[in-house]
Amino acid sequence: MGLRLFNTLTRSVEPFAPLDPAGRRVGMYCCGPTVYDFAHIGNWRTFVFADLVRRTLEFRGFIVNHVMNITDVEDKIIKRVKETGQPLREFTSRYESAFFEDLQTLNCLPPHLTPRATDHIPDILTLIGQLITRGVAYQAPDGSVYFSIEKYRGCGCTYGQLVRLNFDEMRTGERVKNDEYAKESLADFALWKARVPEDGDVFWPSPWGEGRPGWHIECSAMSMKALGPSFDLHLGGEDLAFPHHEDEIAQSEGAGVQPAGQRFVKHWLHGAHLLVEGRKMAKSLGNFFTLRDLLNQGFKGREVRHLLLSAHYRETFNFTLDGLHGARTALGRIDECVGKLRELAGPATAEPDPALVNRFTDALDDDLNISATWAAVFDWVRDTNRRLAESALSPQQAAAALAAWTCVDSVLGVGASAETGAPSDILALAEARAAAKKARDFAKADKLRDELKAQGWTVEDTPKGPKLKKVSP
Repeated sequence: MGLRLFNTLTRSVEPFAPLDPAGRRVGMYCCGPTVYDFAHIGNWRTFVFADLVRRTLEFRGFIVNHVMNITDVEDKIIKRVKETGQPLREFTSRYESAFFEDLQTLNCLPPHLTPRATDHIPDILTLIGQLITRGVAYQAPDGSVYFSIEKYRGCGCTYGQLVRLNFDEMRTGERVKNDEYAKESLADFALWKARVPEDGDVFWPSPWGEGRPGWHIECSAMSMKALGPSFDLHLGGEDLAFPHHEDEIAQSEGAGVQPAGQRFVKHWLHGAHLLVEGRKMAKSLGNFFTLRDLLNQGFKGREVRHLLLSAHYRETFNFTLDGLHGARTALGRIDECVGKLRELAGPATAEPDPALVNRFTDALDDDLNISATWAAVFDWVRDTNRRLAESALSPQQAAAALAAWTCVDSVLGVGASAETGAPSDILALAEARAAAKKARDFAKADKLRDELKAQGWTVEDTPKGPKLKKVSP
């Protein structure tokens, strides 16, 4: 049936078909981090979701051009720069570097392009100029440039494509300079903010005077610069649908640069909110976590990734520490099964067993039905373990099962790398234990086993000899 995804624009699940006449190339834009602090676990749900979309598209044979912006100038950043006294780039580079380190820890594929807002000021100025020329933007008495909702609607354009807005009940006639504004307001928003003393050294020249861009215009300029005036996919958290993404549509389509009959973006995907321990995340509640907080508690990136991928992207998800322990157990089951298959397969190779791959693909095609994909994986683990226990698998069949898992994990991205071997001191303990057992000195063997366990290793006696296994903390 092919891949089907929920499109926020049409409010329905529909077949995914790219704009590319050949149906292969996909332009995908994901709103990236605002680099004023470390990304928290709610942010990471969105970025892991975007990675799932990217991997799914590539799994289904599409050639993806993945663009993710870096917001390195906006209100919160200006405030932090002033507080720290650091130059803008020096301040943001720390958090930008940390973000990409965390992205790697969660095994997210690096985007093909990561444009910074501050590197695209000329493109932003050009877009603002086009909006002024078309009469949907104006310069206010304070020197700032604003987008006019009224004039945009007056020229036959629709404001409220992603969300249904009740224009009679919303506050109108306001002018908002802040990057983020009240959800219930219907306000002209700033495209270019005139320089004020609080901005310090963060400003650029423009035809309308010194200042800096608004947050919304940055994404419009960067996405169209990278992917063209019309592209296939735009992703983000559901909190961005209004006003950020709605304003992106207004700015981009208000400039009149799209080909006739095409929209700014064909397909919008939004991930739902994340709760932590059943409540909205907040530092005051003690449930605010960055990825680094969780790593410091002994969890691994793949365990966090597994938990973030355990619920459908459009469902509000409750992230808990118990859930992370559950993810550790689940991954341990997979690792044990895959390890046994590797041992049995040896050097044998084979094409992927289609049973798992086909069921997994069908689940993905159903609007990324992640629950069904995990059900397919763990049914496979159960059945494979049974066949292993019954010695009902040949090396060739084990290789086919391994190839199927590799295929599936190219999307899930949670698999452990092949074992690299235990450290020499651990191997020495294991050998000493084996020698003690051979000498029937079981008390010494038990003592060495306990010493191994204290250092995070278990030893399993198999027909092929002792087998070491690392135990997660």
